[in-house]
Amino acid sequence: MKLNKIIPVSGYTIVNASSDDLNIIYHLFDEAILFQKKNNYIGWSSYDENYIKADIKNGLLFKMLTNDTIACIFSICYTDILIWREKEKGNAIYLHRIVLNQKFKGEKIFQKILNWAIDLIISKNLRYIRMDTWADNEKIIGYYKSYGFKFIENYTTPNTENLPIQHRNLKVALLEFDIKK
Repeated sequence: MKLNKIIPVSGYTIVNASSDDLNIIYHLFDEAILFQKKNNYIGWSSYDENYIKADIKNGLLFKMLTNDTIACIFSICYTDILIWREKEKGNAIYLHRIVLNQKFKGEKIFQKILNWAIDLIISKNLRYIRMDTWADNEKIIGYYKSYGFKFIENYTTPNTENLPIQHRNLKVALLEFDIKK
């Protein structure tokens, strides 16, 4: 479901990414992996280019722009049964693969993504924003909890081609933001 519209978010604009953005998207992933390794954070060791291309094709990969510079990228989906299993009821959007351009570190970019996602779920009459992150990374879990996400459970993802390479057989923490609370 491609949104195909510009959504302003306090000085930033969120739009669908395109295949013209692939070089910068790959660069942002590479920089994120280097940052995580340099700081000894639990994080990605690789990324799946095919999933990135599929997200672009399906209108699910977004870029946040300011002055024509990509501040971050992120993907969404409307179902995530492989990870959320019986909790998947069609009443949520799922945030995935949030990658910050390090030039924008400290600018509360995630708050802008969350505000955008809240507007999106309200417009679609949904209830939850859900995401997963590395279960062993207490710092990132605490970061998302500081924005109002609730820890649901830890879960080990299946080793299936239906998930990106970096997401297979991975112990993740499931987090949920309830718009009704």
